[in-house]
Amino acid sequence: MNFLSMKYFAAVAKEKNFTHAARALHITQQTLSTHIASIEKELGCPLLLRTTPLQLTYQGEVFLRYARQFEKLYLSLNQEFADLRAETKGLLRVGIAHTRGRALLPEIIEAYHKKYPLIELQLIEGTNEFLRHSLLDGDADLLIAHFPVEMPGVRLQPFYEEELVLLIANRLLDEIYGEKALGLLQQIHRPQDLSLLADCPFLLGNQEDVGGRLGNQMIAEALVSPQITAQSTNIETLLELCLRGTGACFCPDVLVRRLLSPAQLQSVQMLRFEERVRYRISFGWLERPYCWSAISHFSALALSLMHRK
Repeated sequence: MNFLSMKYFAAVAKEKNFTHAARALHITQQTLSTHIASIEKELGCPLLLRTTPLQLTYQGEVFLRYARQFEKLYLSLNQEFADLRAETKGLLRVGIAHTRGRALLPEIIEAYHKKYPLIELQLIEGTNEFLRHSLLDGDADLLIAHFPVEMPGVRLQPFYEEELVLLIANRLLDEIYGEKALGLLQQIHRPQDLSLLADCPFLLGNQEDVGGRLGNQMIAEALVSPQITAQSTNIETLLELCLRGTGACFCPDVLVRRLLSPAQLQSVQMLRFEERVRYRISFGWLERPYCWSAISHFSALALSLMHRK
């Protein structure tokens, strides 16, 4: 048994299919099957149930736990010795929500590539929930995300704080409330009472993301059931609909500032709320015997650029 066999078994456990796992590993299905059979023979027990899809036996679950630990150790070993050889190269997989990446990463990646041209960056985009699973499964090296609680086995480093705001196009306010719009906005600002917007349609984000979850929560707490014009996992789509006067949209303030032009900002009203709609965005990576320098260099550079704003 060797590291390669463990890597192959972890791929089969992930794909639950020999053909898909062999394709991901760039080997033949026969080679993969031979390796798995060899492990089972050495351990003296079946690790897989050959069903469709494949299932792990109890022994397979135990072996997978060890295989993943060895895989982490092997990766740490290679990364540490690459740093000892002063070889600043490799593949860094960064997980981030699509729109947050659109707003933050172009500047960071440009600066990082200039400083570390031999590090290839692979972006993994999705909801916060998807990204956390990607990190724990070993498919991402570094996350830029909101972590609602401490995650065992994950190191966190604060990056910056986001604040959820509510955007409403001036044209929509005029259409619904007419001359009463200005007074209504002043009333909402003071008690922060969303029930005053019961007649306003809303554009909602995905509840798997912190912004979407908080926006839905605020509406529920206001005891209103507004018309929902659209729901999307892509905040850029919701912002575009908001600018067109289709509905009110919750969005993190940092994304508003970076994605909307001055003219677009003039065309909307931005409502701010209390501390409860502020949350931290952090860097997160798996705790390992050694932290690869590519991870620490990326987070340090991103922090320095953010602090210049």
